[in-house]
Amino acid sequence: MQLQARSSVARAAPAASRTRSVKVCSAAHVAGIREEAMERGKNDPASAFNARFVPFKDVQQGKLSGEEYSLDTVVYRSKDGGLLDVYHDMDALKHYDAAYWKKQFDGRVGTTLWPYGSGVWSKKEWVLPGIGDDDIVSMFEGGTNLFWAERFGREALGMSDLWVKQCGNSHTGSFKDLGMTVLVSQVNRIRKLRPGAISAVGCASTGDTSAALSAYCAAAGIPSIVFLPADKISLAQLVQPIANGALVLSIDTDFDGCMKLIKEVTAETPIYLANSMNSLRLEGQKTAAIEILQQFDWQVPDWVIIPGGNLGNIYAFYKGFKMCQELGLVDRIPRLVCAQAANANPLYQAFQKGWQHYEPMKAQTTFASAIQIGDPVSIDRAILALGDANGIVEEATEEELMDAAARADRTGMFNCPHTGVALAALTKLRDRGVIGPNDRTVVVSTAHGLKFAQSKVAYHSKEVAGLTCQYANPPVPVREDLGAVMDVLKKTFNI
Repeated sequence: MQLQARSSVARAAPAASRTRSVKVCSAAHVAGIREEAMERGKNDPASAFNARFVPFKDVQQGKLSGEEYSLDTVVYRSKDGGLLDVYHDMDALKHYDAAYWKKQFDGRVGTTLWPYGSGVWSKKEWVLPGIGDDDIVSMFEGGTNLFWAERFGREALGMSDLWVKQCGNSHTGSFKDLGMTVLVSQVNRIRKLRPGAISAVGCASTGDTSAALSAYCAAAGIPSIVFLPADKISLAQLVQPIANGALVLSIDTDFDGCMKLIKEVTAETPIYLANSMNSLRLEGQKTAAIEILQQFDWQVPDWVIIPGGNLGNIYAFYKGFKMCQELGLVDRIPRLVCAQAANANPLYQAFQKGWQHYEPMKAQTTFASAIQIGDPVSIDRAILALGDANGIVEEATEEELMDAAARADRTGMFNCPHTGVALAALTKLRDRGVIGPNDRTVVVSTAHGLKFAQSKVAYHSKEVAGLTCQYANPPVPVREDLGAVMDVLKKTFNI
């Protein structure tokens, strides 16, 4: 969606991709990397581009109201209480053609030039153009692989062009790293500009957000605080913020209760709010959409299926695809599918009513714990994204999502339950003929399966009440005896 605004067209091209000879790492070299970043920042053409906060309602209405805030301002909502959005001066970005941007982004992939080797910061001009390289807190996140799900697509769905974007192949094991590098970098900048303005960064979390926040804050030396719902996240998710030194509060409530508390705390203290109502995070997450286009040599897939809980990610992907369309890198955007767990499906229910009526709900327990959210903060963002992308919302029951994840695992994947939700949604859409056998389809895997090993153990042990666990594959107990081992092998492989 194009908004008309003042232009700050940059006449000097942003830093082109560079190569550098390999050097032996030393303390002096590390200091040299910082010095290079600081020196480059003095004349960084990217800073000539402009990004700022505007009310999200301006995006909805297609015109700017005049209300805006510097990204250096600690602000989360507009004057009327609505969400904010990071708005980029598109006229300035359009000064460079599509071929330039493609060459720029493609040329940075896989390099060690700070910070452009990151999948996020390789698109710095489209993310946070005004931040100095030395303020950036990065672990060279992004650059995650597309897994060609050939066997699963062929055998389970009759599809020839199914791909899984493995966003969980990242430092803390989820896509949340993409947004957290942006947010923590901006916090790092504000703390340098105004010492004392931000004392710590806090979030409510169902697990993955807390892991990303605590890791990036630890790298930057910034205190972090996380509010977790007690006994509702996996052990792997709980231990990550603990290991990174965060103050972890285990609260006897659900995610929505934690979210209410953190908003109250950040309103009264110099603790910075890191949840996805803060639109800075979405700027990092949108780069996964751009990355998908890069990986397909700038060809647009037909469908992208994204698990949805707080619903910021569906808008982030839409925003990434839309920027590429508006700047001429592609001529269309893919159709989007938001996949929700049936136990936490307020967006699905609203979609079924033609968007005429939305009601928050009390989310019920689901294996897809990261999307166990009944009152998503980004509901309006998601509705806009799906409306413009001719999108669909589908749901998956607990049995459907666990079976889908397990069945796909048997073809070489290792899926988190949230990816199972997306795969189950895809299965339903294939069964109804909505998605065709030759449609190029990308399922977004939001987290690594190892973070949810407990749920997999329960499934394969057939210890989940109410689930048949039809793809369970428990170990076979065998005596230490060759004959006993051979009996099992003969039975299993018919030899």
